[in-house]
Amino acid sequence: MSVIRRALTVTATATALTLGFALPALAHVTVQPGSVEQGSFSKVAFRVPNERDDASTTKIEVTFPVDHPLPFVSVKPVPGWKAEVTEGKLPTPVQSQYGEITEAVTKITWSGGEVKPGEFQEFEVSLGGLPTTTDHLYFPTKQTYSSGEVVDWKDEPKTDGGEAEHPVPTLKLTPPTGDDHHGAAASAAPSAAPAVAASPVAADAHDSASSDGTARLIGGIGVVVGIVGVGVAIAALRRRPTA
Repeated sequence: MSVIRRALTVTATATALTLGFALPALAHVTVQPGSVEQGSFSKVAFRVPNERDDASTTKIEVTFPVDHPLPFVSVKPVPGWKAEVTEGKLPTPVQSQYGEITEAVTKITWSGGEVKPGEFQEFEVSLGGLPTTTDHLYFPTKQTYSSGEVVDWKDEPKTDGGEAEHPVPTLKLTPPTGDDHHGAAASAAPSAAPAVAASPVAADAHDSASSDGTARLIGGIGVVVGIVGVGVAIAALRRRPTA
């Protein structure tokens, strides 16, 4: 009986490890890719997973920073969803490489669609004239479910390095290298600073694909651990002495 109990324990542990490795990649609302170059024109996606098994996500509200406003913002249509871009006056005008910014996009709301349980959706946005005076941008996001529940992803990172309960979607900004397509796109941008622009920008999906590949690799490792655990359990049962 003790052999069977040990076998079940091994199997349960392997299963827990598999789930623990495979699920965190889709745990929260995030920005993909997680980092882009300062001063660049880049395409990012707000990745929204459904964390409920009894309700669908029906609305997403992403708030844009006003302390580091973005002079060029455009939205990629998502089938089944309506995007509403809100512009507003800034509390304080901000100087940028494109001149003084007094108005900018303050919020984008997607509604009318549905992210069902067990699914996720990506909402793509092109951002231009990313700031050069900060190393990150926060995008507080409200996720509304069909049940009426609203999850507010707005908690900034903890000072002790731990994860917040509802971490705010964060885009890290890295120093420009000056040798890729982002610099070229920025230099070709118009000198004016409209709040919303539909200027074409180069897609930067490599980091996103890499992130997804890493998540799949880790999930695969978890599955292998589970299979090994089951094999150990079977071997233990076979070695059990007969009465």
